[in-house]
Amino acid sequence: MSVLNTTLKPFKATAFKDGKFVDITDADVKGKWAVFFFYPADFTFVCPTELEDLADIYPTLQKMDVEVYSVSTDTHFCHKAWHDTSPAIGKIDYYMVGDQNHTLSNNFEVLREGVGLADRGTFVLDPQGEIQLLEITPEGVGRNAAELLRKIKALQYWVSHPGEVCPAKWEEGAETLAPSLDLVGKI
Repeated sequence: MSVLNTTLKPFKATAFKDGKFVDITDADVKGKWAVFFFYPADFTFVCPTELEDLADIYPTLQKMDVEVYSVSTDTHFCHKAWHDTSPAIGKIDYYMVGDQNHTLSNNFEVLREGVGLADRGTFVLDPQGEIQLLEITPEGVGRNAAELLRKIKALQYWVSHPGEVCPAKWEEGAETLAPSLDLVGKI
């Protein structure tokens, strides 16, 4: 079952952010755009490349009123240790959420049963907490933060411009489409 267009379920977790442990809940997420970025485990191989890539665009996302929550089934203590020892992970300023109880991984339906790890799942939520975008990739395939940024820009444009849609490869400032009877069969 897809969680697309569903609302963020209640949760409570502890995250590592800005050198501190902070408690967060679903109520803290609502009110701005959010990215939940699930990955299998700390101290692995593809994961730090993805998280560093996301860290590089985090300032841009913040300017767009988007908060980032990276999530694995490791603890917040493990996240701190990884942040303190890895040059790539040391760049992260966004939330690193511990999901050792698997609440978030189950809520977003990315927990690998019998393994205890999350799949690589990316979820973009609107300010009301509704899941507007999701992407799941296999463990051996890393994600691209630039493409995520493009999709978030398209989502934000689409939400703020009723009656317009963003075609494939749409980039900020490019033409959009206004679906109508006149366009049927002409694209």
